[in-house]
Amino acid sequence: MKFLKWLLIIVGVLALLFFFVIGPYMKEQTKKHSPEKTATYTKNGMDLSVKYSSPYKKGRVIFGELVPYDVVWRTGANEPTTFTSATAIKIIDKSLPAGTYSLWTKPNKNSWIIIFNKEVPDWAVTLSSGGRETTRKPDSDVLQVEVPVEQLSQVQESFKIDFEDIEQLSLVLAWDNTKVSVPLNN
Repeated sequence: MKFLKWLLIIVGVLALLFFFVIGPYMKEQTKKHSPEKTATYTKNGMDLSVKYSSPYKKGRVIFGELVPYDVVWRTGANEPTTFTSATAIKIIDKSLPAGTYSLWTKPNKNSWIIIFNKEVPDWAVTLSSGGRETTRKPDSDVLQVEVPVEQLSQVQESFKIDFEDIEQLSLVLAWDNTKVSVPLNN
């Protein structure tokens, strides 16, 4: 009985140590390599923001290798990327209600599928898979669109999400030599 009591105390202390010391330390270390960024757009009756973590290329081949083709990607690093709109908008020709969504992508060589999901999980990938499997629940997808890939003439060293408003407002994702633009309308 005494052994069981001590075992429970040790397990409890280890759990608290992980929760309050090791976990926060690990998150801090990952954010040094993939800093948090925010992109915002507040014009034309729209109030949009994207929060994401921006990993670096570091000489690696990104799409097709580090980020495999035809597999859902958490779109960035660390916690899931979130897309927030204060009002209902259209993504290409599909309606997206106001709210905050996790943003997922399925990169391919010639096009990407962009996925808006109503759930925002804590981390976005399973630790047991070494980060290869996402925690996305497909039945919580609100909207999916497919957009073509553009090749960049200059390498984008760190993953970047931003809004471009030239002829058409677009959510733009770029990394390595790849860029995709997702048209947005109100």
